Amino acid sequence: MEVCTYSFQSCIIAEKAGAERVELCDNQYEGGTTPSYGVIRQARESIGIELYPIIRPRGGNFVYDEAELAVMKHDIEVCKELHCDGISTGVQLSNGAIDKEAMMKIVQWAYPMKVTCHRVFDFTPDPFKALEDLIQSGCIRILTSGQEILAVEGIDVISKLVKAAGGRISIMPGAGVRASNNEYLVRKSGASEFHTSAKKKSPDAANTIKSDLMYLGHHYIADEAEIKNIISIGNKMLKSK
Repeated sequence: MEVCTYSFQSCIIAEKAGAERVELCDNQYEGGTTPSYGVIRQARESIGIELYPIIRPRGGNFVYDEAELAVMKHDIEVCKELHCDGISTGVQLSNGAIDKEAMMKIVQWAYPMKVTCHRVFDFTPDPFKALEDLIQSGCIRILTSGQEILAVEGIDVISKLVKAAGGRISIMPGAGVRASNNEYLVRKSGASEFHTSAKKKSPDAANTIKSDLMYLGHHYIADEAEIKNIISIGNKMLKSK
């Protein structure tokens, strides 16, 4: 079980709940961007499970120019300096296909850290070509919802991807993975790794904010009980196979 987190506090919760890996992000309202040096360092010093910061220099599309790729390279070097286990990232061409050349460079920059391709994969026009491109680039894992909004909606594509991968790369279903549907996802997908944010609203410690002056989005933290339930269900299903 991999848990997507937006704070080092959630990393601690994820480890306590039994997760094996965290994908550490900033900026949840943009779908996740590269966290700061301080957050990555604090997370690395706080947990012993695998830590994969997302390498995404901005929100929006995943078509990056040379300057943005240079920023990503520097951020990868920071992750390596801080002894992260891997990174989560993705680059596409203007036609939506995976930028295999850029991904090969990123895998080289990251080594010996490992590389997960995030949900840029779900925006590609041909997921099976993208699968082969990512295998050739050296990625070890693909996070995907089967090119649908939720993994349960893309389960047929996910299942086909697991079979097409044939153990050459891990297919990790994500997007809307909860305890309420994990049994179905494990049974139907054939996957052995799963990704969840399992988040809940954090109690608001601030009681003096003038909401008429600024908009403050909700702060979310990982839900320990939900993560435990997801893991428990998934483990039972995998053991019964």
